Amino acid sequence: MHGNEVLGRELLLKLAHYLCEQYLSGDQSIQKLVNLTRIHLMPSMNPDGWQLATETGAKDYLTGRTNNRSVDLNRNFPDLDRIMFSNEEHHIEHNNHLLKQLDRLTEPMQPETMAVMKMIMSTPFVLSANMHGGDLVANYPYDASRSGSMSEYTTSPDDQTFKHLALAYSENHATMSNPKRSGCGYDGYNFGKQKGITNGAAWYSVQGGMQDFNYLSSNDFEITLELGCDKYPKAEELEKEWENNKDALLHYIWQAHIGVKGVVRDAKTRRPISNAFIHVRNLTDGCEKNCDINHDITSVHGGDYWRLLTPGVYEITASAEGYEPVTQQAAVTLTPESEAQKLDFWLGQPEFDEPEYDSAAALYSRQAVLPDALDNRMDKLRKRWFFGFYPHPAPI
Repeated sequence: MHGNEVLGRELLLKLAHYLCEQYLSGDQSIQKLVNLTRIHLMPSMNPDGWQLATETGAKDYLTGRTNNRSVDLNRNFPDLDRIMFSNEEHHIEHNNHLLKQLDRLTEPMQPETMAVMKMIMSTPFVLSANMHGGDLVANYPYDASRSGSMSEYTTSPDDQTFKHLALAYSENHATMSNPKRSGCGYDGYNFGKQKGITNGAAWYSVQGGMQDFNYLSSNDFEITLELGCDKYPKAEELEKEWENNKDALLHYIWQAHIGVKGVVRDAKTRRPISNAFIHVRNLTDGCEKNCDINHDITSVHGGDYWRLLTPGVYEITASAEGYEPVTQQAAVTLTPESEAQKLDFWLGQPEFDEPEYDSAAALYSRQAVLPDALDNRMDKLRKRWFFGFYPHPAPI
């Protein structure tokens, strides 16, 4: 998204070729990964910045960072962190899909930002990574500090899972987690001393970033990857950088399959239920209080849900308007290169006292109308969630 930070662009182009070549050559590990995973690659979010950096020889540290309108795209997303922190302070339970609470923008959104937001809201992403350059570290939420401090560790409800995701990349990169490697930046600090990962706000606080927007507006978990000290490496260095990052890229994609997944259905009609809330309590090590992971995800249009979790014991509840909630317990394990554990939910409607009817015809009429009314209500709920911020997203 910063046009002068080009290594991510080249790595994703190489990754696309590699996945296709290995799949066709019979590589069983790659075939399994591709068959189980819907993979989206966006090599460049800021082609204008890339062109400017390239045409000027990539000699300046900042030239090409912004788009053609001189806007830093990683400061241009709606600031949902402030909404989340306000909800926490005022004990408001709403903790996900926060765009519905957005009442104003602090600055106009750029075309690139709008296009990416539309993609985020119209596609049921589970996991993503935002690639940058200028340092060598895997950065995880929150990116913005709660207090407004320039540097302050700021945990998200999924801090444990985000640490796992960041380590999944750093520890499979050739040098990112090496405590003895050289550092980057003006102070030369080596993030390898902390296993190659950092909380975003602990490093420096960012408002309007893409990483936190993904987490707070959708079901997606995103981290930010700083891929090297040199923002614009020379062409002859690209093959080495591919070897440095290849295993980390593949291992990170596999993390889309950690935790649990399933389908939420109507117990009577067997129809999928969209917009059902999935709430998780962490019972690992006999948790007695503060067990709730206060970041719910929702089922999508086919009733499917995916909930990233690290190994442990969890109490998982599915709930939807018009249905009784259902709670199940799951012992989550982590088997490399395997699918997430399956955990389906069947929701029933609460029992109501039926009114007395004067005739069999009136009773029949009541039974005929009720399912139609429920179907209409669920259709409205599906549309409210799925179309949300953009009324007509592209089909999935």
